[in-house]
Amino acid sequence: MKKILVLHGVNLNMFGKRDPNVYGTITLDEINDKIRELAKDLGVDVDIFQTNDEGKMCERIHRASMEDIDAVVINAGAWTHYSYAIRDALAILKVPIIEVHMSNIHAREEFRHTSVIAPIAKGQITGFGVGSYLLGLRAAVEYCQ
Repeated sequence: MKKILVLHGVNLNMFGKRDPNVYGTITLDEINDKIRELAKDLGVDVDIFQTNDEGKMCERIHRASMEDIDAVVINAGAWTHYSYAIRDALAILKVPIIEVHMSNIHAREEFRHTSVIAPIAKGQITGFGVGSYLLGLRAAVEYCQ
């Protein structure tokens, strides 16, 4: 069975409370339930991880390099725009990386237009709310090596 690692970055545990005009009212737990539901339908296993600690995120990615992971779906939150540490950790992996964002980062503040992860990602899905995660999971399954 294929295994997909889903990573949620900084502040994403606050979905449902954080700027509902941008992110809606869905909580991270509800997003994770939808991811698990779709994973079951697609016949894949998902491992879901969220942290607000950049070092812990890097450590989880490092651990993934030693596990039997087939792809990564990541919403790094604000780290997307500046964390070379997370980018470099992801670059160690030899599996497809799918970058996702609930909002359209290219239609928001200028600083959000740049992703340091995009150059090493198979693709980027933005602006579809929770659908970005679900499309990202589908893409990860499609492009697993």
